[in-house]
Amino acid sequence: MSKISGLLIALSLSALSYQSMAQTEVINLWPDGKIPNFKSSSVEEKSVTDASGILRISGVTVPTIAAYIAPKETATGAAVMICPGGGYGILAASHEGSDFAKWFNDRGISAFVLKYRLPNEKAMTHQHEVPLMDAMQGMKLIRQNAAKWNIDLNKIGVMGFSAGGHLAATLSTHYNMGEKASKDAKPDFSILLYPVISLQPSIAHGGSRDNLLGPDKSEELIKYYSNELQVSDQTPPAFLVHAMDDTGVPVENSIQYYLALKNKKIPAEMHLYPKGGHGYGMRTEGKGSLANWPAAMEGWLKSLGYMKN
Repeated sequence: MSKISGLLIALSLSALSYQSMAQTEVINLWPDGKIPNFKSSSVEEKSVTDASGILRISGVTVPTIAAYIAPKETATGAAVMICPGGGYGILAASHEGSDFAKWFNDRGISAFVLKYRLPNEKAMTHQHEVPLMDAMQGMKLIRQNAAKWNIDLNKIGVMGFSAGGHLAATLSTHYNMGEKASKDAKPDFSILLYPVISLQPSIAHGGSRDNLLGPDKSEELIKYYSNELQVSDQTPPAFLVHAMDDTGVPVENSIQYYLALKNKKIPAEMHLYPKGGHGYGMRTEGKGSLANWPAAMEGWLKSLGYMKN
């Protein structure tokens, strides 16, 4: 075999390997074009990558879900829908999105990065309803395509960071509430990283609360979206990670959610670290014991049968 032939074969194998790890398709959440609560506006979606390599997407009014499907030969049947954070003002779509999708794929878990609409009274009616609508629709689409993607219908979870953690917790506690309640939207598990859980003034992240609720900051809505108050015996098990020195989202958010789950006898595992701040994802260098959190998550996923030992 010539050197050129060998090089071509190597390049082909490399390309195949890359494709198996790559995003396979981007799906419009509302493919019929009828996006609920949509208002025609001048709001435009923009994507900017900052100096640290973080992709920030703003002005999202047309939601999508990006599918990263685990190779069949290593797939465990599990899947997770990832909700990036960003205070309901932007989406930190790389280090709290696609980077984790690839991490899950390496471990046989299919992943779906949700580009949910960012609440904006100019572009939608009842803006506080919109992120949850998109998250529920995302879970339904994953279940509808489970056979195509080699996914077990009973192994589909949700993961969220910061405000995306609030959305993941809202999905976990509200999927069965209201007129649009749906069992198909229920996550089987949740993974919550430095999540905004509560909108109550004592521990809320004010920016996330204000962006979600907009001008309608009624006491009723604040309680409705304070997820520690909405936990029921139907809420799925959770894995929580938070740093005690988080000045953006107080650690009490995770603690209150954990206690609410405990009170309902729902399995939960929480890891609190003395330092780490906020918004780190897997960027844990120089943050002490926080570097251990991905290994802890891996152990939790294995214990529940979502990953192979």
